[in-house]
Amino acid sequence: MCGIVGVVHRDERAVDGELLARMNEAIRHRGPDEDGFYLKGRVGLAMRRLAIIDLAGGQQPIHNRDRTAWIVFNGEIYNYREVREHLEKLGHSFYTDCDTEIIVHLYDRYGADCPKHLRGMFAFAIWDERKEELFLARDRVGKKPLLYAQAGSKFIFGSEFNALLQHPDISRDVDREAIHHYLSFMCVPAPLTAYRSIRKLEPGHSLRLTRDGEVKIERYWQPDFSKKLKISEEEAGERAVEILREAVRVRLMSEVPLGAFLSGGIDSSTVVALMSEESSEPVKTFSIGFEEQDFSELHHARRIAEHVSADHHEFIVRPDAMEVLPTLVEHYGEPYADSSAIPTYYVSRETRRHVTVALNGDGGDECFAGYERYAAMRLSETYRRLPGLLRENVIRQVAEMLPSSELRRGRVRSLQRFLRAASLPPVDRYLRWVSVFDPQAKAALYSDDFLRETAGHDVRQWLAPWFARANGAGVVDASLLTDTMTYLPNDLLVKVDIASMAVSLEARSPFLDHHVIEFAARLPENLKLRGLTTKYLLKRALKKLLPTENLTRSKMGFGVPIGHWFRGQMQGFLRETLLSERSLKRGFFRPEAVARLVEEHTAGQKDYAHQLWTLLMLELWFQRFID
Repeated sequence: MCGIVGVVHRDERAVDGELLARMNEAIRHRGPDEDGFYLKGRVGLAMRRLAIIDLAGGQQPIHNRDRTAWIVFNGEIYNYREVREHLEKLGHSFYTDCDTEIIVHLYDRYGADCPKHLRGMFAFAIWDERKEELFLARDRVGKKPLLYAQAGSKFIFGSEFNALLQHPDISRDVDREAIHHYLSFMCVPAPLTAYRSIRKLEPGHSLRLTRDGEVKIERYWQPDFSKKLKISEEEAGERAVEILREAVRVRLMSEVPLGAFLSGGIDSSTVVALMSEESSEPVKTFSIGFEEQDFSELHHARRIAEHVSADHHEFIVRPDAMEVLPTLVEHYGEPYADSSAIPTYYVSRETRRHVTVALNGDGGDECFAGYERYAAMRLSETYRRLPGLLRENVIRQVAEMLPSSELRRGRVRSLQRFLRAASLPPVDRYLRWVSVFDPQAKAALYSDDFLRETAGHDVRQWLAPWFARANGAGVVDASLLTDTMTYLPNDLLVKVDIASMAVSLEARSPFLDHHVIEFAARLPENLKLRGLTTKYLLKRALKKLLPTENLTRSKMGFGVPIGHWFRGQMQGFLRETLLSERSLKRGFFRPEAVARLVEEHTAGQKDYAHQLWTLLMLELWFQRFID
């Protein structure tokens, strides 16, 4: 596990070695164990290493047999021994026992198709001296980040924004379209970033920088929901568990201490249960809780830990905004407003005191239909068939008159949210449920100038193509594909990678093994969502592995009580930040609209927790990176 950076000059000027070293030092946290450099004329590659495999011999950069191709690599390849054996039969020889070396040999053998042979998480760069070309690639679902920029005659890349921003030629001009989309999704969708000069290489893509400076980007993978398995429910359940078991097994490969995050939800509980079956030692598990009981899952996690006799560790977090927010803003490098980054960072920090690698349950919801919105999408199809007069003039109006609950899982509030979007077409309906600021809220918030600037940028552009590419699949599968290709890589995987690597912890995700994803995509919809029962197949198949209480409990997610904090301990900080003269004069928003959100929320009249958090993280980013 590492961080990588690099610079290629299209002219013949030599790369500045001291500048490359400063870029590399900016991501020391991703790899505190050692660094490595390839510096040759107009090309410079560098990396920071967190040693997991081949501790003694895995130093990078690593070269091919005749030293004509050099690689810097971030990630883990779980099938590297099988690939190595295959390549040795073809005549390749190796000088290390690490996974990095097999990638450069795959490149020699298969060129741009080399990522298709890899099973794992990765972002890597290969400099080919023979062709004078740079080849970059990112794993299928985007577990590892990869940013790049073109500045004049320079091509610059790296794992994190702080590395690229060390380079004096990279502009910090704000991409205002990216901010517009951020306010919908709480994150900036790839390939955009908050900086006009920097772009993200999208998951499942490779990039080739040719000798003449041309950039060629290609997609090499996406899941296919069109080819369904003809399979019984019993067989599907057995195969699901076996595929997951094998995905867990290969992720136990490590020469350093290893454990798992445990929330007590189905996904992390499944991973821990399967780990315990594969391990001869008690699995080390790590859970986090809050003093606010409505947000704490510790009792669910404790039940699983006892069930599998884990070596269990619990932490109660009393978040200190002044402590953690500057840290998060610094590491994410662009506006990022998923508040679950807070517990993710805290649990990563505490876990790192015990282990270097932690498995998690990320991806289970997107594979096996775990979010309530999948049931809502299907239910909406039935609701839309009701007469319009009944839908809009009776049902919805009555629901809007009911008092909303302040509770996190208030049923009236959920019903109102459902009915406001249920009559819309699928893409608009999905967008309404995942958006923080919908079009009406943006119209009320935006300044006249920002409204004009963003008028031509339809947020649906990030979702509609994936609904269209679902190959005629039902609305549930279309939503699963869209989440897998947008919400998962743009939000959830960014959250975990940055929060865990900030404390030098490697996070591994068995549910995001591409074998698991491809199997789940081929399952019929009614095995993933049966009626209103989410994760139907998993819940049936895991009865022998997990306690009934954990299989039937309501889904909580990994949230934090930000709404409560904004009315209490964080109210002063919120007002001081969002209502400051500096913030209100940025020109993006109407000052009176921002003040209204703050006043109505803090007075308990409305719940604008997520909207305010999104604005707060944006302003803190401005203060740190733009001002």
